[in-house]
Amino acid sequence: MTWTFKVLSVLLNYPTAELQQATGDMKSALEAEQLVPPAVQRALLGLIDEIAAGDIYDLQERYVLLFDRTRSLSLHLFEHVHGESRDRGQAMIDLQNLYAEKGLEVGSSELPDFVPLFLEFLATQPRAAAFELLGQPVHVLAALAERLRKRKSSYECVFRALVEMAHEKPRGEDIAAVLSEPDPDPDDLAALDAAWEDEPVQFGPAAADSCKDGLISRIRAGRRPAPGMPAGSRRPVLPLQ
Repeated sequence: MTWTFKVLSVLLNYPTAELQQATGDMKSALEAEQLVPPAVQRALLGLIDEIAAGDIYDLQERYVLLFDRTRSLSLHLFEHVHGESRDRGQAMIDLQNLYAEKGLEVGSSELPDFVPLFLEFLATQPRAAAFELLGQPVHVLAALAERLRKRKSSYECVFRALVEMAHEKPRGEDIAAVLSEPDPDPDDLAALDAAWEDEPVQFGPAAADSCKDGLISRIRAGRRPAPGMPAGSRRPVLPLQ
């Protein structure tokens, strides 16, 4: 078990009184493993202190405004690549199958691309393999960190930690592709409604590239459509896109 992944998973869940009570153990786990650079570690410990000392209702309101109300900060990874397209459903199935192959059963009410669930899965995997898998959606995580930085949010450090731990580092053009999507103010209700409008579902040949072999290259590109994964790759396939 890599406890740092578990701690980051918990930090990205909806704040509860139980979470506040566990902050001491969370700090101890981070300090024991030392998997992130000191500056990021200090920021994580600061976020944990904020959660421990904060009013639970204020913490919950902050969380909802950031991650539930704002599509550009969605904690569902496929949201930043597929939106509501047909490809997203197949990607969900592929990712859930990957979890099952590795021994993680996902409940019927859980979406497999939810970042806390993905991190919980990584916590159970051999560390080298987990860092490798984390590198595949790393540009999405980096883009989320940048959006949180612009909002001066303490949650930025969670995504900075993930980028630092990933085996593969994000390319600037891939981050820019994600950041090019609309990022409305959470208080601008008209802009939020526009951002959450359903995208048309594609059928026929245009949707035929949703097979598992094409997923990695499309998550790297951060756009739809994208070319298939180059032949001969032996990297583990994580359908995060």
